[in-house]
Amino acid sequence: MVSDKCGTGSKVLLSVRGLKRHFPIFHGLLRQQVGSIKAVDGVSFDVYCGETLGLVGESGCGKTTIGRTILQLYPPTAGEVRFDGVNLTRLKGRNLRRMRRRMQMIFQDPYASLNPRMTVGGIVAAPLKIHGVMRGREAARRVAELLELVGLNPGFVNRYPHEFSGGQRQRIGIARALALQPDFIVCDEPIAALDVSIQAQVVNLLQELQARFTLTYLFIAHDLSMVRHISDRVAVMYLGKIVEQTEREELYEHPLHPYTQALLSAVPICDPVIERQRQRIILEGDVPSPANPPAGCNFQTRCWLAMDVCREKEPDFRDVGGEHWVACYRVG
Repeated sequence: MVSDKCGTGSKVLLSVRGLKRHFPIFHGLLRQQVGSIKAVDGVSFDVYCGETLGLVGESGCGKTTIGRTILQLYPPTAGEVRFDGVNLTRLKGRNLRRMRRRMQMIFQDPYASLNPRMTVGGIVAAPLKIHGVMRGREAARRVAELLELVGLNPGFVNRYPHEFSGGQRQRIGIARALALQPDFIVCDEPIAALDVSIQAQVVNLLQELQARFTLTYLFIAHDLSMVRHISDRVAVMYLGKIVEQTEREELYEHPLHPYTQALLSAVPICDPVIERQRQRIILEGDVPSPANPPAGCNFQTRCWLAMDVCREKEPDFRDVGGEHWVACYRVG
């Protein structure tokens, strides 16, 4: 594998502009479309080569849909996704297949993402065979190398997924994602289904692999403390839109969007003195339906700082200084 993929300077590996993914809603015997679920509704961001961009937000806000649409597992409704300068939304067939060798995904549920009828060796070797990279003994050697790389015994190749723990299954998923020597990996909540004692091990493994092979991650998660540990920059998502994005420490020390402030107020702090003094922000009401989002700012129905303009016009997602992007009228 190449260890210096990024060269010098900050190179944009992935550029997303105006990305939308709407799922149609059908009704009646004739299956007429009566609406759409706006899972991702106009999202723009960049991911730099060799970095980890954390993507956080509550369940149902569209995080996983963004990851799958970037990889073209879901065709986008609108917008473009440029990977290393190539617009993926315009690629079809063989050309898209060739680009997919450079992009992989680690799935959330290690119990559902591995075929129970395939051996570990077959699971890890599948990308090699599908893309015609290697077969036979060469593929077997590569599989043994990958299993060892993720901390598993190469002698496990003939075992089946049900014979492994959750943490071991996720390591198998990581080995499969590394098989084609990708540049970019979407980590879709890779630790959410694991025990707390195993989560740190998997995150440390991802960091070691990133440093060794100059990997670029989009790390999707709920755990804000883990995102702070692994990410270089963080994007906060609410109801299909990114509402704030900046450097990791800047976001945690100076959150500007009310939704980000509410999220961070729920994260426990080790210092009992600070923990007793700080005020928890409790959001009232439920998240609006993505099939019928509110007018203006998506967050205005739950925001304690909402003004009339928030209910009338959607705020621009703009840089307020120092690459700190936010979509809120309250931020000058």
